[in-house]
Amino acid sequence: MKVLLTNDDGIGAQGLQTLRRALLEVPGIEVATIAPNSNRSATARSITTREPLWVDEIEFEDGTIGYATDGTPVDCVRFATLGLIEFQPELIVSGINHGSNLGDDITYSGTVAAALEGIVLGVPGIAVSQQSATGEMDFRAGHRFDFATAAAFTARLVDEIDEVGIPEGTLLNVNCPGRDVRGVRACRLGKRIYRDKMHLTEEHEGRKRYRIYGDDPSYHDEQGTDFSALADGCIAVTPLHFDLTDQEGVERLGGFDFGRLLQPAASEVE
Repeated sequence: MKVLLTNDDGIGAQGLQTLRRALLEVPGIEVATIAPNSNRSATARSITTREPLWVDEIEFEDGTIGYATDGTPVDCVRFATLGLIEFQPELIVSGINHGSNLGDDITYSGTVAAALEGIVLGVPGIAVSQQSATGEMDFRAGHRFDFATAAAFTARLVDEIDEVGIPEGTLLNVNCPGRDVRGVRACRLGKRIYRDKMHLTEEHEGRKRYRIYGDDPSYHDEQGTDFSALADGCIAVTPLHFDLTDQEGVERLGGFDFGRLLQPAASEVE
């Protein structure tokens, strides 16, 4: 299995390095690493189109080589498929992210975006995220992490990916508890409750600086969701796909005469 490993926390992040070492220990897995040269959290599916990208060859402590770029996680996946590494990846593994990516948060996540880019290119993907040791249920990562269990689980998942059977056009979004893992659940995305507020943090000569995100987010407590699994100390595994089409909506809109909107609006009755 030829694996591209990437993330959004940066090539030196503890989560990526722990997972890289775990993958290298599995016979039959070939790993190439391309990651941002610094933190690119919450960049979602952004790409770099207005300027060329720098790439630095990095030697890891075990003597293997990786690549660091000033691009985004999605750029990293593109680099791999366009020939920066010696093989075409058969699987994209993104993570381990420092902090969970649950529910609606996945739409902002650079970790999930990298795996999703694989889907766009016809390559299956796994996005892996983990709580800190404090067990927070939001995207604001703590500072203490032990990635050993999440890395070992992901390495086994990659090793047995054919038996798992990811449907075509689907990625697996994996979220791990920060401690005391009690099991694994396949589950759906939950619903985040955002409580963003605008805080003025600085004012100088007519300029104002605000903080507007991340004010104590919560979630809907529903069984069968990724939030519920993580709250119960279980690893949450959620299959995601790229098709955002509302098929019922297509059928409903099919009954509307859009063609008449091409005609001039009726003149007002005098």
